[in-house]
Amino acid sequence: MTYIDGLVLAVPTANKAAFIEHATMINEGFLEYGALRVVECWGDDVPDGKVTDFRRAVQADAEEAVVFSWIEWPDKATRDAAFAKMMDPANPDPRMDAEKYPVPFDGKRMIFGGFAPVYDRGAKV
Repeated sequence: MTYIDGLVLAVPTANKAAFIEHATMINEGFLEYGALRVVECWGDDVPDGKVTDFRRAVQADAEEAVVFSWIEWPDKATRDAAFAKMMDPANPDPRMDAEKYPVPFDGKRMIFGGFAPVYDRGAKV
């Protein structure tokens, strides 16, 4: 069964174009190393909650948008191998060089994790 990496982050709205450019570059690496699909979603309808919400989760301020992203892998082994290749200390993927390609958001507030699907069903066509 597939394996999913999920991410939520706050990106300054002024950096939207830079974010899309950076995400496109990094995501090409994930696809080259076996990802089946990568989706980046710019917050469009992200309401404030009474107890918690996406904005609070990443400490987004009024000048930031919430981005919700996921990477779909064929399995966890492919994902683990891809991350090992991309971040290999001896020979890291050049796209992962934060000095050469700085991220256009505060990476310390990014929430991420790997998830094993327990239910997956598409629409009947």
